[in-house]
Amino acid sequence: MEPMAYGQRQWKNWVMKNRLLRYFSSQIDNLILRSLSFFYIGILIILPIAALIAKAFEGGMASLWSNIVTPQAIYSLKLTFITAVVMVIVNVVTGTATAWVVVRYNFPLKNIMNSLIDLPFAIPTVVTGIMLVNLYGPNSIFGAWLGKYGIEIAFARPGIIIALLYVSFPFVVRTVQPVLQEMEQDMEEAAKTLGASSFNIFFRIVLPTLLPAILTGAALSFSRAIGEFGSIAIIAGNIPFKTQVASVYIYGELESYNQQGALGLSVVLLLCSFIILVLLNLIQIWSRKHEGTARSN
Repeated sequence: MEPMAYGQRQWKNWVMKNRLLRYFSSQIDNLILRSLSFFYIGILIILPIAALIAKAFEGGMASLWSNIVTPQAIYSLKLTFITAVVMVIVNVVTGTATAWVVVRYNFPLKNIMNSLIDLPFAIPTVVTGIMLVNLYGPNSIFGAWLGKYGIEIAFARPGIIIALLYVSFPFVVRTVQPVLQEMEQDMEEAAKTLGASSFNIFFRIVLPTLLPAILTGAALSFSRAIGEFGSIAIIAGNIPFKTQVASVYIYGELESYNQQGALGLSVVLLLCSFIILVLLNLIQIWSRKHEGTARSN
């Protein structure tokens, strides 16, 4: 019995050692993976942001503020936010409508239409600007026809809004589309049976469910719009106090060797990006609570 008991103890000790080795090995692997991920994020994201902030505040807060509040910088910021807000309003309506059509209706060439929605992501923004100039420019057929009626698209604010609509169109569609696909239509059919109009069904049943996704798409579109450069530089140009948005202003300041002037507006846009990121997280938290409440009911 004693040799058998000794063998059992040896076996248990070997099993315990093997488990400990596997545990520590997995912990080391996880630690290495986490360290590599943090290192990559630090090099790719955190260090450039830290370098920008450090350089912007190098001359002190007073110097930074004086570069932000110049009349040209203030105008470019106002123009950036105004055009971005107009774009978001239009994009929310058209993007939601497009997602509704793609999900709820079957029609010829539906798959092609669904694929074309992502095309603005694939086309370089400079190419987008060239396409819009060829369509809306004063030397184009359509642009010349609009010019006869006093309507300016290229090198004017409408051109900026159209460029922003083009590059940010997929955001609202792609955030609303999955929610529409997962929605059950039982409530809508029940409301129809009770005599509710399509208007009431959409605003009282469908819209509350879609609202978190719509807000997420709107925030992503706005974030994309305030940093757009390539298409706007081509379709709207760099005309101070007329079509010069913040990103083009920053580029112009760098071209003029005024790095501090460029850093001032860069910090403002960076702060806006952080605010949008916080809002997106709050929307996601609210969306999860909304889904939990809906399921419990």
